[in-house]
Amino acid sequence: MTTYSMLSDQDLRAKLVSGDEYAFAEFYERYSAGILGFVKKFVHSADLSEDLTQEIFIKIWQCRSKLADIQSLKAYLHIVARNHTLNSLKKAFRSEVAMSEIVNSFVEERNSTEDELLNKEYYDYLQKALAVLSPRSREVFKLCREQGKSYEEVATALGISRNAVKNHMVASMKILRTSVERDLGISLGVLLVILLK
Repeated sequence: MTTYSMLSDQDLRAKLVSGDEYAFAEFYERYSAGILGFVKKFVHSADLSEDLTQEIFIKIWQCRSKLADIQSLKAYLHIVARNHTLNSLKKAFRSEVAMSEIVNSFVEERNSTEDELLNKEYYDYLQKALAVLSPRSREVFKLCREQGKSYEEVATALGISRNAVKNHMVASMKILRTSVERDLGISLGVLLVILLK
């Protein structure tokens, strides 16, 4: 049996093109951590980065015949990763789930005194906006947003599915979207562009 970890990228690429699943497993093992870090620079969210990384590798596998024409496996992977991530970010402004991932994580990137004051105002605003949520949705939002827990961690802590956690965050984001548009007169997308720039 071939020791896949010993293969050069060139040989690995040839096996990928032929549909070798063991080669794909090695390809994923070799590059997934780097791609995860690369994607996270764009989206600043562990959950969303993991989802996008999975999608990127699935896309490579589904279009593996194209690999026959490329020179560098690593360079091609980064181009696919960048394009897929940027396209997903464009869609994020139309998706409450993706938006909640970004909102959940952007505050962690801010750390100056001025930003801390902004965060407090943002936090106070959120508390008012989210006061109408069900107790469980508020609990999920606090665990995700204030404690920085991943969807998996929250699901385990509360004994519910990851999908249920997402659904609660969707509900929270709908409330927030409505409140921001009503109180600030701008869309949530515009607010996030300002906060994330």
